[in-house]
Amino acid sequence: MVQDVQDKCRILIVENNDDIRAGLAGELTTLGHSVIATGERGEALARQDLDQFDLIVSDLVNHERVKETEVVRSFKLGVTGSPARRTIPALHDVIEKTLSFKLQRIDAAPNAVHIREKIDLELPSDLTLMNAVLEYLLDRVARLGLIKIEQSNLFVALDEAFVNAVKHGNQNDPGKLLRVTAELSTHEAIFTVEDEGDGFDVRAIPDPRDPANLFKSSGRGVLLIYNIMDEVEYSERGTRLKMVKRPETSAPVN
Repeated sequence: MVQDVQDKCRILIVENNDDIRAGLAGELTTLGHSVIATGERGEALARQDLDQFDLIVSDLVNHERVKETEVVRSFKLGVTGSPARRTIPALHDVIEKTLSFKLQRIDAAPNAVHIREKIDLELPSDLTLMNAVLEYLLDRVARLGLIKIEQSNLFVALDEAFVNAVKHGNQNDPGKLLRVTAELSTHEAIFTVEDEGDGFDVRAIPDPRDPANLFKSSGRGVLLIYNIMDEVEYSERGTRLKMVKRPETSAPVN
């Protein structure tokens, strides 16, 4: 069946590895979307039609040496505007296919050596898109051997952060973006979740441990995040949440 043109996404892939660029382009084309792939970041940034793409995927295997002994591996996936609700199902398939491709064809490579990995995701506020993101991030943490996922309750903390940002921050408005960043290293995992909402004062949330608030649901998600993560920091407006999780056996950082 031919895909409805209204559900067809326009995707830009920026990747200097020929095989990976062609492989991902082929995967996404089979979903019925329009895919343009380039190996040059400068060429991509110079395009006059960047705002016409629904999604941009870049730096799948880029390694940036910032110090003589430090290598940063980056991955970026994000929308270029405010997609209409009708594109959400199509975006879901694209995001799921892209993250699955990266895990199976790139992250699983035995010679994938890196010291620090940075993942940037910028997506519409829709919880159906967050499921694939959550699974991908947990898989990356698990494969890197940083944290024992089952014992850490990391799933609960990240899920609460996503739900709060989408529902309470962006009010389930797919026209508002959710920005998720993960910085993974040998000694910690740093997650940042930022919404485009009006913000809130975290100090004003009722303490769910207070008997007077026993039957109130507000505040329980934030309390869970504080209990699970090693460090939690909200921005002044409450639109940006930074969470740090470290392995229980990790040595103190000098």
